[in-house]
Order: sequence, then C-alpha cells, then structure tokens
Amino acid sequence: MNVGLIVPTLNAGDLWNDWLVALRAQQGWAGATLVIDSSSKDATVDRAREAGLRVQVIARGEFNHGGTRQRGVELLPDAEILVFLTQDALLAGPGAIAALVRSFDDSSVGAAYGRQLPHKDAGPIGAHARVFNYPATSHTKSLGDRDRYGIKTAFISNSFAAYRRSALLSVGGFPGNVIFGEDMYATAKMLMRGWSVAYCADACVHHSHDYSVKEDFRRSFDIGVFHAREPWLQQTFGKAEKEGLRYVRSELAYLAKRQPLLIVSALIRTGAKALGYRLGKLEQSLPLSWKKRFSMSRTYWLQGP
Repeated sequence: MNVGLIVPTLNAGDLWNDWLVALRAQQGWAGATLVIDSSSKDATVDRAREAGLRVQVIARGEFNHGGTRQRGVELLPDAEILVFLTQDALLAGPGAIAALVRSFDDSSVGAAYGRQLPHKDAGPIGAHARVFNYPATSHTKSLGDRDRYGIKTAFISNSFAAYRRSALLSVGGFPGNVIFGEDMYATAKMLMRGWSVAYCADACVHHSHDYSVKEDFRRSFDIGVFHAREPWLQQTFGKAEKEGLRYVRSELAYLAKRQPLLIVSALIRTGAKALGYRLGKLEQSLPLSWKKRFSMSRTYWLQGP
C-alpha cells in the first residue's frame, strides 16, 4: 500500500530534532512525508527540508484543524493510506508507523490510531490521560459497539492516526472548518457508513500535555463548541458527560495511589473543564470577544465561522 505521512507544524522548537531522528529510524514502510507549516518563525521549515521532507508553507491565519489536514490529503493523491502525526508526538520504536499501517490489512478498517505514551517528563495528571485513553490491548470498534463505548466509539487522535483514503473520501474527507475534533468527526461519519476503527496498541508514540488550569478550561471550551455545532455526534453516539464522569473517577483513583497531594489540583481542573465545556455548549449566546478569550483555537474565530 502506498502510504503518505502528513505533519502540521508551527514553531516545532528543539523537540523537532528528536522528531526527525525518530522518523528517520522508521522501518517497514515506504511513502512520502508532507510537512504543512503555518509560517513558523524558527528553523522548523529549514530542518524539515534538510531532512529531505516535502514542505508546504501556509499563512498562519489559514490553519484549520480539518481544512489543513484535508489539504494534505489532496496534496498526496497517490497515498492509499494517510498517516497523520503531530510535531510533539515522538515515534516510539522503529516499527511504529508500519504497525499502524498493518491495521488496514483488515478490509473493514477505515481508520486506525496508535497508542500514546506519556513523555518521560510528564506529570501524573498528564500521564493519567494517556493511561485512560490508550490501553495496552488493541481492539476494533464498529457502529454496533456504541452501546458499550458510547461517544468513545468514535474516539481517535490525529496526533498519531491513519485513514484509508477511500473510506475518508466516502464521507467527504475532513470537515473544512471545525474548531476541534476533525478526527472524531471523520471517524464518526465512517462508522455510520459501516467502516470500523482500529486501535493499535503496538504502534506507539510519546505524546502528552501538562496543561495549566487555564489551558484545560480553554481546551474544554473548544470541545463544547464542537459538540454544540455538531449535535448529531452525541445524538448518534451518546453524551460526553457520562464519559467525563468516568474519566474523573479514574483520575482520582490514579492520583490517590501515586500523588494524593495532587487531588485538590485535579478537582480544581475538573471544575475548570466543566465550566469551559458548558460555556462552549452555550457559545451561540456569547459575544465574539468572549469566545476569542475563552478559546485555545484563537485563529478559528478570525476565520468567520
């Protein structure tokens, strides 16, 4: 299968060197790598070109989670499998990409995503998010599993994910202008058309975030906006609040065993995330100036959604 790797970048920083080293170490796959850079001010573009990667530079204001990735799909027309990787996700082991691509040996699989391990310097709260969302056992989900998994049926992460071109194009590709969740949007549409999504625990990257309380609020605000603007998602797969409660219980149990002193911080973060999400769900009633202030995706509001 012809494979294409698409990497959106913006000021990738010092980690970019390690990222390029990890990419060069990959074995068992062949294809083109396309970097779509949002006018970085650092050496991201130069280093990518020195590594022999194809680079497409766009204006920073043009970036959109769905639209930019769809541009990558169109720029690699020969790729049967499209792999997406972010600049802060370090491939763990030389067979990571090849393992993810092997998921498509199953002809029913339209999308696949790999396991995310915390970065070595990740804090307990950031590490728990990876433990909760990325277990050690692979599995495949279809629309018939929504009673079991709820909204998590359509869960995927474009920090390290892949799509069968024919499946992705069968649902119109990535949405052109979403604030967040272009990966879940496309995957949910594929599930509704009869495709399945594979989780490949053998395909690993190191990827985690130690968000501040403010960043947790802003990210949750964007999720709320996404769910408010795409109501079909929860109508089809179930409410996000139920999964959120399961996450909180898991996080508290995780911290109680490892860092009990962080439980108060976790509860504060939970409140911030709940408030951000609810405000996001109500974004139609908020002035634009508030939305810009609350959102992690500032450029989205400048594009006139």
